[in-house]
Amino acid sequence: MSQEPTPPRDLASLYRLTVRPLRQYLARILGNTPEAQDIAHDAYLRVYPIMKKQEAGKPEALLFTTARRLAFNRLKRRHVSPFSPTPPVPETSASPAPGVVQQVMARQELQQLEQAIAQLPEGCRTVLLLRKLELLSHREIADRLGIAVSTVEKQHARALRLLRTALTDRSSHAASSRSAELPS
Repeated sequence: MSQEPTPPRDLASLYRLTVRPLRQYLARILGNTPEAQDIAHDAYLRVYPIMKKQEAGKPEALLFTTARRLAFNRLKRRHVSPFSPTPPVPETSASPAPGVVQQVMARQELQQLEQAIAQLPEGCRTVLLLRKLELLSHREIADRLGIAVSTVEKQHARALRLLRTALTDRSSHAASSRSAELPS
């Protein structure tokens, strides 16, 4: 008389008995060993509460069935959302560098900004450049130029206001000239 081995009744013995064959089984289904380990882990977590209540007559069968269903769900998600968990290959990935169009636009914007700064009154331009390029405080600019702090604040505010106006006028003028060039 052959006697069937008694099924494991605790998670530790089930784990020791099934971890290697389960991972191999899942790796064959998924074609990815790390993903197979994740699914196996999830399957053990789902089977544990059932085993704890002593409701599983055949815990190995329950474990493999649960793992297989989780693996199939993962495969379905791959087709719905085909993002690979592996890092992208540089030869096939988009370059992080800006494209030609963005480079041309950036050069044009820089040129417009330089022209607008050059057209500022001398005092405003000096204060703006000291504040934005040399990162000096209003107090340091006042000390360097020998003027009052309130004058520096007013010159800085005026420079920003004039720049905003000049750049807004240029961008709206450029947009209107582009729309005029478009065929109807």
